Amino acid sequence: MRQPIDSKLLWNFISTLSDAVRSEGRVYLVGGASAVLLGWRNSTIDIDLKIIPETDEIFRTLPALKERLHINIELASPDHFIPELPGWQERSMFIQQEGKLAFFHYDFYSQALAKIERGHAFDMKDVREMAGRKLIEPVRLMEFFEAIEGQLYRYPSLDGPSFRQAVERVILEL
Repeated sequence: MRQPIDSKLLWNFISTLSDAVRSEGRVYLVGGASAVLLGWRNSTIDIDLKIIPETDEIFRTLPALKERLHINIELASPDHFIPELPGWQERSMFIQQEGKLAFFHYDFYSQALAKIERGHAFDMKDVREMAGRKLIEPVRLMEFFEAIEGQLYRYPSLDGPSFRQAVERVILEL
């Protein structure tokens, strides 16, 4: 059984991954990993991340790291579930440089929209935390939704009108 990932274990993951990699890259942490590092959750069940560039070196490192630390690691980011938001990399918050790897929080607007689309209670709590911590602004959230709305057809599981209603509802709450 995998253990919950608290901030100490998450920092251990960052350090251990960085030690194992010799090529430059960027690692974007998503969801629970961001919430744990920023302190609104004590732990998460897995580390969701996106790696750029996608190199065999990093991919080959992850399974051993997963076993060594007894954690779940998922290659999952908002752009797997909703269209990529323009400028997401520039808005991604820098965490730290560790060896050849630069670590970031994946753009919070992208994370918020993906969480709204999913609609789970804990996702909505995360969106409220992001807003409360000024990581997202409601008006800009709608602007970003509108920027991708015309591309929702590329994600057949998404229902555009329902997604829009969910975004509007969350913005009213915020």
